Amino acid sequence: MAFSLLSRVWKPVAVACVSVGLLAGCGVDDDAAEEGNADVVQISDGVEVSVSAETDAKPVVSVPSDQQPPAALFTFDVVEGSGAEAKAGDAVAVQYAGFNWSDGKEFDASWNRGAQPFSVSPLGSAPVIQGWNDGLVGAQVGDRRLIVIPPELGYGAAGAGGVIGPNETLVFVVDVVSINGKS
Repeated sequence: MAFSLLSRVWKPVAVACVSVGLLAGCGVDDDAAEEGNADVVQISDGVEVSVSAETDAKPVVSVPSDQQPPAALFTFDVVEGSGAEAKAGDAVAVQYAGFNWSDGKEFDASWNRGAQPFSVSPLGSAPVIQGWNDGLVGAQVGDRRLIVIPPELGYGAAGAGGVIGPNETLVFVVDVVSINGKS
């Protein structure tokens, strides 16, 4: 009887201990990174962001909110597209997801509103934050681009809509769907 009770208690405790140990070692990894379908992007020395690489699905992102964000605009193509590069004056259609660096929480995503891409036009002077106008230059159709935007190129000291705090660094994953109507 004592052996039976001990074995019923021991197994869940062992599973819990192993699970906690595995989770503690995960760091900035997320489910996508563990399954091997994510890229880990080196932002700066010891600072990495994990981004899922499947461009036909909403991105899964892990932001190291316990690390200092970069001070300047940072872009990296997690998936490289092809064709002409976006330049000032172009109309760029994208799907995107945006996250706060400070807590890693998603604050907006075009993916949540269905299949209709968001238009950034004309690139360079579009009515979006400056980090988008600057960060999309050079992108190609098919790119999944990570854009890390410092506060002065985002919403600055004002923040936005109660979901983006003052002086927040923003993390966007942007999939370029078309440039000037060409996909």
